[in-house]
Amino acid sequence: MIALVLALTLAQYTPQESQALFVEGNDAYYKGDYAGAKERYEKLLQAGFGGPDVLFNLGTTHLAAGELGPAILYLERAHRLSDDDDIGANLAVARQRQVDQVVGEEGSVPFTQRLAEATDERIVGIAFLIVWWLGFALLWFTARSSSRVVLGLITALFLVVGAGLGGTLAVHEWVQDTVIEAVVMPEAAKVREYPGETAKVSFEVHAGLKLRIMETSGRYVRVRLPNALEGWTEKEGLVSL
Repeated sequence: MIALVLALTLAQYTPQESQALFVEGNDAYYKGDYAGAKERYEKLLQAGFGGPDVLFNLGTTHLAAGELGPAILYLERAHRLSDDDDIGANLAVARQRQVDQVVGEEGSVPFTQRLAEATDERIVGIAFLIVWWLGFALLWFTARSSSRVVLGLITALFLVVGAGLGGTLAVHEWVQDTVIEAVVMPEAAKVREYPGETAKVSFEVHAGLKLRIMETSGRYVRVRLPNALEGWTEKEGLVSL
């Protein structure tokens, strides 16, 4: 289990109580009391202690209990907050147990989304500020230097790199605002040709599959699978990441 790092925030529990609750959850997990472990981790989430450690342990507990939907949901959430190897390993195990082993996932994901997933927004933001300010500082020196050609080329390089980093930050913001992903929770969910109970069932999706939500119509949502298949399913069977 990942060590718990508690934030000093106002919550239902004091840091000491939250630490004790976390340890109780760990003890319950190791004893095979998955229901007791889940109850304690969920209390921490409800109290505002939703760091990658708690999400990882909750997802791992669901995985041990054979509940793929919530297992992948919480492990995916933990993975978005941390690159810890344990999270990645358990997430890989959970994905291998899915019924839906969709082929062609990498090619169907838009480049902008892959770029956002492959880069750390915080690091990109810091690099952007450093490179951009260095570029403008060099621009100021270039205007007052006799070696304008060399400094001008270096300045241009810094500004081009800064523009690229700025574009990457814009991509992160766009993906956060427009890309909505969700995980299938029930063992099986019907995907229909159009929203409505009388619509023909095109195929089924199963617990743990990650989908992209394209639009909503009443109690139905149009979803896109990683292999670009689309259809309509009831939104109550999905939980957003």
